[in-house]
Amino acid sequence: MEKHGLSPGSKIAKLHGNSMTDKIPLISEGEALDEFLDELQQEHEIKEIAGWDSGFANLNRALDGIFPGLYLLIGPPGCGKTSFAKQLLDQVAMRNDAAAIFCSFTESKKELRIKTLARLSGIENKEIRRGSAYLLHWYGVPRLTGDETEQLSPSWEKVRRCAEDARGWLDSIFLLECGKITPEGLEARIHEVRTTTNKQRIIAVIDDCQRVGDLAQPLRARLPLLTEQLYALAKNLNAALLAVLPDVRDNRELAPPTWPENASGADVVMVMEPDAERMEKLSELPQAINIHLVKNRGGERGRLSFAFHPAFARFTEVS
Repeated sequence: MEKHGLSPGSKIAKLHGNSMTDKIPLISEGEALDEFLDELQQEHEIKEIAGWDSGFANLNRALDGIFPGLYLLIGPPGCGKTSFAKQLLDQVAMRNDAAAIFCSFTESKKELRIKTLARLSGIENKEIRRGSAYLLHWYGVPRLTGDETEQLSPSWEKVRRCAEDARGWLDSIFLLECGKITPEGLEARIHEVRTTTNKQRIIAVIDDCQRVGDLAQPLRARLPLLTEQLYALAKNLNAALLAVLPDVRDNRELAPPTWPENASGADVVMVMEPDAERMEKLSELPQAINIHLVKNRGGERGRLSFAFHPAFARFTEVS
């Protein structure tokens, strides 16, 4: 399979002679204007956003939707990064007829499937986990016939029905348990998913992305090169790539906007952290979480507020 990603330590080659002009005709913006206006005129659909629907209205407005490119999601342990990334991936696949691949180094396929079922059904993940005798491969949908359905509680019937309703878009989602993987290996798997589904739109999540590539150096030292490699991969594949990373700021007291200097190659940098002030005002169980858009090439920066329900692996936006 042809490789497009930059290898570690590689640099973009210099152009020699007329290599660019030999391949790409030189066209002025004036010459290209009519064709571009015709292209815009043929777009009859009224869109609130230009990119793909993320399933989060406020995030859509801030990013103008999801586009091919590199997104970083950074945060401390236990704030729900994996749950948010899985929910975002599911919603993009469901709402945009897109293919999706979730690469995990720590959570098993079973745990990721339970997160999806809990979010869709409103049944707590611990209850689904305890009922694992009912769960078969492929999102745990029991194959029941006749009167067998009466043997299940209403909650399990709800899980089963929600899973069946989701089967159409789940067919476009693939889970990968990773031991060790390189950017080239990621590229090969994303190619495979695109070929299998025959879909051009594709989103990929790399959870615990710090485990990709050479682990000899600490993450902070190799982060700039890693983001450049992933940026090149996203652009070459025309895919939306969400890399989930731990917070490596030396001083956690520093404001989240200090992050872009460590990840200059990304299109969007999102820093997730608990909202201690809002948490004090909550009388119920949801955790108060903020996502700071500290870098956004396509739109505005700012802060988005969410309520995180760990029992259901579900994020909801807060106005």
